[in-house]
Amino acid sequence: MKVTELVTQFAQPIVEAHGCSLWDVEYVREGSERFLRLYIDKEGGVDINDCEAISRAVDPVLDEKDPIPESYHFEVCSAGLERVLKRPGDFARFLGSPVTVKLYRPRNGLKEIPGILRDYADGAVTVEAGRETITFAKSEVALVRLRVEF
Repeated sequence: MKVTELVTQFAQPIVEAHGCSLWDVEYVREGSERFLRLYIDKEGGVDINDCEAISRAVDPVLDEKDPIPESYHFEVCSAGLERVLKRPGDFARFLGSPVTVKLYRPRNGLKEIPGILRDYADGAVTVEAGRETITFAKSEVALVRLRVEF
């Protein structure tokens, strides 16, 4: 089982007990350092107190379960307003929302297409971009991120 899946299993109930939801778990290398990050969310937004409380609750469980043999930094962060959509449920929740679709290769000279999320099916993403509705195949899409409009 992957580190992120294992951490999700034991962290999710702790995060939910603190009134938040677990948006994502990330285990990445940045330079010579490794980071384990929990991204949390809640209605009305996450603040520093939520992050601190969850960090303090999860940290001893990480020590006990010891899912990562090498040294790493542990962080608890807000999922953020411009979060990346990953799971089908994320796309379903944010249908009708402004998004930016980042592509692996440019389409009509653009690698980032802003639009309104209209559909998601089997990895294909459909957005309304201006007067045009565009469907991107799963193989074209590097990521889809919520977009905040002011």
